[in-house]
Amino acid sequence: MRKLSYYIASTVDGFIASPEGAADFFPWEGDHNAIMTAEYPETVPTHVAAMVGLPVPEPRHFDTVVMGRGTYDVVLKEGAPSPYEHLRQYVFSNSLTQQHPDVEVVPGDPVAKIRELKALEGKGIWLCGGGALAGALREEIDELLVKIYPIVAGSGVPLFSGEFRATGFKLSAHRIFESGMAFMTYTKP
Repeated sequence: MRKLSYYIASTVDGFIASPEGAADFFPWEGDHNAIMTAEYPETVPTHVAAMVGLPVPEPRHFDTVVMGRGTYDVVLKEGAPSPYEHLRQYVFSNSLTQQHPDVEVVPGDPVAKIRELKALEGKGIWLCGGGALAGALREEIDELLVKIYPIVAGSGVPLFSGEFRATGFKLSAHRIFESGMAFMTYTKP
């Protein structure tokens, strides 16, 4: 069975985006960038790879990406209706209409769809955001891959939102970069 991994950037105080959904305050520069891009190339949006002169990202860990409506709205505003052309793309929303033939809009229960995707053959499934979807899928997440940046935001989109349910994970790896970014890997015990 495939794993669902929540690979995400976070501030020290647990926010993944501004109140408006932007994540452009996370630094691209630093020793972490080249290493993380090489390790997780498929997490670079196709249009961003083209802008910075990178080849089309090759799926290493994930062949599927899932996201919530707020995360997708950010890339739509950037003019990228198919942000991860190199992956199978799903957007969970009860109100969004189909925006691109390569991006499937999934209404209804995200848990049922994730369980269906987990049962298929292939590489892992990447949950790229946002906090509300992560909260809804908390019990389905097998691995947290959190890039913690030395930034305090004060408010914004939380790493997880929803009702209080303490869910334990085990630290399985960590790496600290000179830039101050800490990459933490947590798995279900």
